[in-house]
Amino acid sequence: MPHPSELSEKELIKDCHVRRQRRSGPGGQHRNKVETAIVITHTPSGIQGAASERRNQAENRKHALFRLRINLAIHLRTSRSKQSELWNSRTSNNRITINPQHSDFPAVLAEALDIIVDQELDIKNSAEILSVSSSQLVKLIKADSLAWQQLNQLRSTAGQHPLK
Repeated sequence: MPHPSELSEKELIKDCHVRRQRRSGPGGQHRNKVETAIVITHTPSGIQGAASERRNQAENRKHALFRLRINLAIHLRTSRSKQSELWNSRTSNNRITINPQHSDFPAVLAEALDIIVDQELDIKNSAEILSVSSSQLVKLIKADSLAWQQLNQLRSTAGQHPLK
């Protein structure tokens, strides 16, 4: 079964509850007259993504969905038996090529974190399994500050030193 962050928008939304709200933010006096804030909750896990920084509800929905995918990638683990086609398409010569704002980033991040957790937080072994260098794997995780904090917290709990 694929990680929820890998699902298409249509498939992921089937498992989610979308809520519209009024929130403070940019936009001046007209900002709070309509409900432009969006909160998307992944029902099976309770993990959320929210956005309210735009005056346009459709843009906020897009940002909330991306944040939900990132949060799912960070907090929800699945077991993997091999590298995905997406991972293989994003790596070559021991390097990972992906922009943290790209729609594929949450799925790539989830795959990396799944392997790291499966390998008992050993970055070197995880990098070998994923066919990338350790520094590239660390750079990928560092691209999202919450993922980086979560990984270091897991390592600390397991009695390992935090990554720098």
